[in-house]
Amino acid sequence: MKIAFEMSEDSISSRLKSIQNRVSETCQRIGRDSNAVKVIAVSKTKPNEAILEALSAGQIDFGENKMQELQTKMGEIHSPEVQWHMIGTLQTNKIRHIAHRVNWIHSVGKAKYLNEIEKRAAIHNRIINVLIQVNISGEDQKSGCEISELEHILNHARQFEHIRIKGLMGMATFTDDLEQIRMEFRTLKKASDQHQHLNEGNVDLKELSMGMSGDFEVAIEEGSTMIRVGSSIFGARNYA
Repeated sequence: MKIAFEMSEDSISSRLKSIQNRVSETCQRIGRDSNAVKVIAVSKTKPNEAILEALSAGQIDFGENKMQELQTKMGEIHSPEVQWHMIGTLQTNKIRHIAHRVNWIHSVGKAKYLNEIEKRAAIHNRIINVLIQVNISGEDQKSGCEISELEHILNHARQFEHIRIKGLMGMATFTDDLEQIRMEFRTLKKASDQHQHLNEGNVDLKELSMGMSGDFEVAIEEGSTMIRVGSSIFGARNYA
């Protein structure tokens, strides 16, 4: 049963609608189908009530960047409609706490994470969708594998039965220079194109998770199929 929320001018529902309109307008301008772009509402630090309001407005994909917070919210929000996305840094010893419910893990940059995800998903007899994170910014503090490591990771994934490799994820440099961001998104799209020949079995590189509140329109122009939008839906956070 959904909870009804009033849609005010600055409500989560109205901001979500605004994002959807911007996605549609961008796709129409470049000749893409807006249904091919999924909005991941990044609900980190936000209370369950905010997630329920977005859910009531039709949003079903929610992203968290901390494993403990994701575990808590999955345990408290019981709607079977919700698709949970882990988008932040992984810790091998904590994957067991989310494997029973998480639907997507965007931030797999090492083969060792695949080993643990497979082990934990098998225990629950589940299949988890995975994106391989690529470090497209070149920044040391950013997680993700190098493009040169992609083929090894994708081949390593073939042995698993409870993982589906659905595409790639990348985080652009935190900058106001949209052309730099555009080039980094193009790097991820090119990496995806160059590895399509490895699509077989549980590897199917269809998704590109790139773009956030400040640059998702550029990301869509460069081929993104999943945008991760937080503050533009839920409002500013008290901390990053």
